Amino acid sequence: MAKAPVLTPQAEDFPRWYQDLINKAELADNGPVRGTMVVRPYGYGLWERMQQEMDARIKEAGAENAYFPLFIPQSYLTKEAEHVEGFAPELAVVTHAGGKDLEEPVVVRPTSETIVNEYFSKWVQSYRDLPLLVNQWANVVRWELRPRVFLRTTEFLWQEGHTCHATYEDARDYAARIHRHVYGDFMTDVLAIDVVLGRKTAQERFAGAVNTLTLEAMMRDGKALQMGTSHELGQNFAKAFNTQYLSADGKQELVWQTSWGTSTRMVGGLIMTHGDDNGLRVPPRLAPVQAVVLAIKGDEAVLAKVREIGERLKATGVRVRVDDRTDAPFGRRAVDWELKGVPVRIEVGPRDLESGTAMLARRIPGGKEPVAIDALASLLPKVLDDDQALLLKESRELRESRTADVTTIAEASEAAATGWARIRWADLGPEGEAKLAEHGITVRCLVAEDGSVPDADDAPGNVALVARAY
Repeated sequence: MAKAPVLTPQAEDFPRWYQDLINKAELADNGPVRGTMVVRPYGYGLWERMQQEMDARIKEAGAENAYFPLFIPQSYLTKEAEHVEGFAPELAVVTHAGGKDLEEPVVVRPTSETIVNEYFSKWVQSYRDLPLLVNQWANVVRWELRPRVFLRTTEFLWQEGHTCHATYEDARDYAARIHRHVYGDFMTDVLAIDVVLGRKTAQERFAGAVNTLTLEAMMRDGKALQMGTSHELGQNFAKAFNTQYLSADGKQELVWQTSWGTSTRMVGGLIMTHGDDNGLRVPPRLAPVQAVVLAIKGDEAVLAKVREIGERLKATGVRVRVDDRTDAPFGRRAVDWELKGVPVRIEVGPRDLESGTAMLARRIPGGKEPVAIDALASLLPKVLDDDQALLLKESRELRESRTADVTTIAEASEAAATGWARIRWADLGPEGEAKLAEHGITVRCLVAEDGSVPDADDAPGNVALVARAY
């Protein structure tokens, strides 16, 4: 009798495959309140690595970490009309606490522009205080009607940056720096996801922003996922909260601002970009465990050797785990590590000791080969680099192969059934965008003809990327 597959095949039911993988790779569980999630240690390990890599890049861009309260007075949100209108359907509001009704309801933060600006208006007095560059790692709550673990949850983890600048140009350039050199470089170089950097249309723009820059990725089912955004806020919040400074020539001026964020949605994007029917495939630069050394049997000599290999690899900087749980069947342990997407498995048994070799199993390209144990430490860095590059190549090739150039709304709609469409913005426009939206299809972003990020929504030659999205 054929062995039943561990996961539902992607081609059979992609959403079921996704949920199977989250459960069986022990990434997360649904929380007790609808739309919440419990992130399990291995899943949180992925998020921790994302945090570490992102945090270093954010700090290189000059921002410092801070923390702002979870609860925001409702009156703060009403100060910026477009912002409160945009978030109103998603707000969780506390009206009763401490055994009595609150004099003023408080909102569980959906994002922190309003409370941050309340304090920026106190902290910024002079041009000498600028630029003010702040980031926080936190949780937010947006009441989600159609939750899906990691992708859309009522509570999720994220980082959100908030900045003040003396000029429009400085704020614009900083938002673009975060977009390309923090988010874009991280997603390409670490997550191995070939994201498209573009500009949101007015319809898709962040509530309260004058421009939103986005990073869009294609999942293996052809749908799009917004991986992160960087917003130019102009002076909208500065006007609402009177955030101003004394300029060098003695005039009171309103600041120019940005905000930007990425979230645990990136974990979902990682799964759906790189996962296959055997489980997750984690890019080596991200992987909490880059290599696992497995003892096939509980022979003392074997156990000693796998521990020795583990120490050798650790000394070279490889993030390694030794699996010497020989009371559990080897086959089950190997499948578990494959499900978790660890890039390399090094399998050692009594016969391997006799030959001085270990079996090297590579999760990303697949396949096994015997390798001299003494050569592992020098071989592994190249193996990991090659596999990192392969994932990025596959991500790029998938998007290019499933993106169609079209000239009509009907063709764009047809292409979005299996992938993305590229159509000149002049041929689509806001009216065409609205027609596509009636069928659950959105303009993910606008790009220039050469693929760069355009300076304006209506710049000549702008191209719209159209897709169904998570």
